[in-house]
Amino acid sequence: MKTIKIAGVPEHFNLPWHLALENKEFESQNIDLQWTDVPEGTGKMCQMLRSGETDIAVILTEGIVKDIVAGNPSKIVQVYVESPLIWGIHVGANSSYKTVADLENTKVAISRLGSGSQLMAYVNANNQGWKTDDLQFEIINTIDGAVEALTAGTADYFMWERFMTKPLVDSGVFRRVGDCPTPWPCFVIAVREEVLEKNPEVIKTILAIINKKTKTFKNIPNIDETLATKFNQKKEDIQEWLTLTEWSQDALPKKLLNNVQNQLFQLKIIDKIGTFDEIVKAI
Repeated sequence: MKTIKIAGVPEHFNLPWHLALENKEFESQNIDLQWTDVPEGTGKMCQMLRSGETDIAVILTEGIVKDIVAGNPSKIVQVYVESPLIWGIHVGANSSYKTVADLENTKVAISRLGSGSQLMAYVNANNQGWKTDDLQFEIINTIDGAVEALTAGTADYFMWERFMTKPLVDSGVFRRVGDCPTPWPCFVIAVREEVLEKNPEVIKTILAIINKKTKTFKNIPNIDETLATKFNQKKEDIQEWLTLTEWSQDALPKKLLNNVQNQLFQLKIIDKIGTFDEIVKAI
């Protein structure tokens, strides 16, 4: 039995992995796939890949591209979710801010430096025509930390996946003042280079299993009810999310990587453009 460690956010996108694990689909191929939930998100998973704490990460595209360019010894092996991530822009329920425009020159709560919540704050600022150099950040680690910061006023707004934060909007903790979709597919699968070199067939088998699962995921009977119960969501919200979400079984195309890097470079999130071979390895 080959042990492989994998990390991902505890969100609805990753239920296909958990279903495959519950069904012992990896185990049947002699793979002990050990999943770790990482509520802190992309910045933490980049750190885990660098330290060897995880072998694989299901991770935001922009975050891992940035970190590989900065020296993370990992490669993107395929796109996991083809559709954009819709980031909700949230303020505290009692905040005086009513629109996204009101948030210029205020402080944004982010899970950590290099996280998707930080990178998308730059994308949003650029969309709004704000000076991205003027962005101010408050590190809050998790959604719970964001609730504390926005309620106490130590940060003014927080960007996170719209559907995962909707229960906080529905319960009157947050107000959503706008959305900011990623201008690229949201999740990719990244693997440490050392693991790719030593176990290419194992990684290939893992991808084959998860790709088979995501191809048929939406057709699972009552999957909307399963997701709603597991992630504390309203069934109609999950149904909307399912219509917007498309999984992928394909490698990351060069044109798409160029698009991501060019935008990150323009926003000064990366200071150089990496080559395709430095960032991607299709297997």
